[in-house]
This record gives sequence, structure tokens and C-alpha cells, in this order.
Amino acid sequence: MVLELGLGNGRTYDHLRGLFPDREIWVFERQMAVHVHSRPDPSRLIPGDIRETLPEARSRWSHEVVLAHADLGSGNPEVDDALAKLVSANLPQLMTPGGLVLSDQDLSAGDWTAISLPSTVEPGRYYIFRAGP
Repeated sequence: MVLELGLGNGRTYDHLRGLFPDREIWVFERQMAVHVHSRPDPSRLIPGDIRETLPEARSRWSHEVVLAHADLGSGNPEVDDALAKLVSANLPQLMTPGGLVLSDQDLSAGDWTAISLPSTVEPGRYYIFRAGP
């Protein structure tokens, strides 16, 4: 399955639907504020605060996620750091070995491997990790 952590305006979610039409894509979103055409099916929406919903997901899906995209940055470094730590602590149990994590925050976790970004991407702007082992 694929996870979208933070729907935002739905642009990345639309790309994910196009790229992975045969995969379950689950969306975690605190407050839906997206155009109707970019909304996930309600049966694939996990509404609420990710600080509560992501830890709950660990008991539901263990090592079933092949791709996770997280766009959770608020621009407030203290809030973003705390949220990145929470996601980093919970996401490893959800990821399949070799699965990919793409994020606007540094979600370094234990045995994950950072993947180099294209030289056109400013350092610290985006991150890609391969889940281990």
C-alpha cells in the first residue's frame, strides 16, 4: 500500500493515484481543504491529528507500506522537528523492507538509507529514504 501523510492541496495525491492505480492509497489528513477532484475516497481517509492516527496505524498495518509520502512541514521549526520525530518513530514499523519514504522533513530512522537527490534539489529541501534492512 501507499501512504500520503498530509494531503495539502492534493497535487501529490493526484500523482500517486495516476502512478499507482492498482495500489491502496491511504491518506492521513487533519483538516480536509482540497478541491473535490483531489479528495480521496472516504474509505481510504484517516482523519484526525497524525500524532494520534499514525501510532494507531501501526497495529493495523505492519510492514505493508511500499511508499510513503509525507508533506507535513508547517514552517515552524519546533513544530516540524517534533512531528518529524513522531513520524520517524512510527513509520519504520509500517514500511516494507526496501520501501521508499519521500518527505519534506528529515525522517531519518534507524536502518534507513538516505538516497541522493538530484543536484538541482537544494540540500535540506527534500529527503528520500529506503527502508531497511
